[in-house]
Amino acid sequence: MIDQFDFDFSPITPESDDKSLASRFERFHENNPVVYKNLVGLARQFREKRPNAIMGIGMLYEVLRWNYYMGIDTDEDYKLNNDFCAPYARLIMKQEPDLENAFKLRASIID
Repeated sequence: MIDQFDFDFSPITPESDDKSLASRFERFHENNPVVYKNLVGLARQFREKRPNAIMGIGMLYEVLRWNYYMGIDTDEDYKLNNDFCAPYARLIMKQEPDLENAFKLRASIID
């Protein structure tokens, strides 16, 4: 189980100016694996309490933001672009068998 202050608060690398959502997400994910790791941890923590519930990736994103801002004192910007919610939900369900049906998906330009 993840404690709210057990998160890895490594610096987040900013996005580039590339306009493609898929390529921006790919680059961000590659440069910031801690975001995926923490989102998966939160999803599993939620599933422990509510095994059959469908969760929203936006909820997990906001919890991650909250934990970051409450748990670290830094001048660095911690940027979690909301555009990446849909790609993270899809990636998590694809790569984590226990979270295969964790999120309700809408159509996205990432599809």
